[in-house]
Amino acid sequence: MNKWKVAASLAVVAIGGYFCFSKLAIRHESLELHDQVRNRDVMVDVAVRRDAEIKADAGYSTLPVAVISQGNTVKNTEYSFIANALAARGYLVLSIQHDLPSDAPLVTVKGALYAGRLQIYERGEANIDFVLGEMEKRQPHADYGDLTLLGHSNGGDISMYYAKQHASRVKQVVTLDNLRVPFVTDARLKILSFRSHDNVFKADPGVVPDEEAAKAAGIDIVQTDARHTDMSDRGPDLVKESIEATLDRFLSDNSSSDLTSAVTRRLAVFDPQTMVP
Repeated sequence: MNKWKVAASLAVVAIGGYFCFSKLAIRHESLELHDQVRNRDVMVDVAVRRDAEIKADAGYSTLPVAVISQGNTVKNTEYSFIANALAARGYLVLSIQHDLPSDAPLVTVKGALYAGRLQIYERGEANIDFVLGEMEKRQPHADYGDLTLLGHSNGGDISMYYAKQHASRVKQVVTLDNLRVPFVTDARLKILSFRSHDNVFKADPGVVPDEEAAKAAGIDIVQTDARHTDMSDRGPDLVKESIEATLDRFLSDNSSSDLTSAVTRRLAVFDPQTMVP
């Protein structure tokens, strides 16, 4: 094992150990909200570090806000490894359940805009706006105008779509293998995307920028050996730990938290063409 691999392994262990310890200090709350305008229930799992919340409630600080959007058929509570990592950094984390059992199944329409899923993304946009409005009433000492958005698969597409529609409200986006909505490439956002190594789930043409466009826009694209469906709590620990460690490096550049990462190596940008075997 070379020196870089040893250093990377130690960093993952150190970061994982810290976040495992910090989970004890994280408060989780499940909210069942109802949007009367749309007559729609919206479930939200809230995660926040207790000491950060106390400081914010006392008016000594403002909590940064992160919104997690779940993949199709995955529960909003199945991204706890990411929610806990963000909460440990001092974020107010809002994991939203975008689809309900009563919703029609997700379908793909070849040749249509966003594969025929525009209404799904508009519904996700409305869910996020509604949740932010409700949370501002409950936790006013948080920054709802400088968001970090994270999403897996369909949730990643919702995150990217929301960022396109709300340019002034979103600071950074992290996607876990989004497949339909093209990346924002005008360099106004900080973007990190994890791509799977999967023969079944492949991004539509034009979604993932090529290496030249990604570099020009400052987008970090990380190729992984993970399957598309592994990028949640259902995945193996090694995948989750790697995502968590890379996310920590990404957030370290401009996080307001007093937590720092032991890893400082810049993320690599990969050619999306190499992600398909």
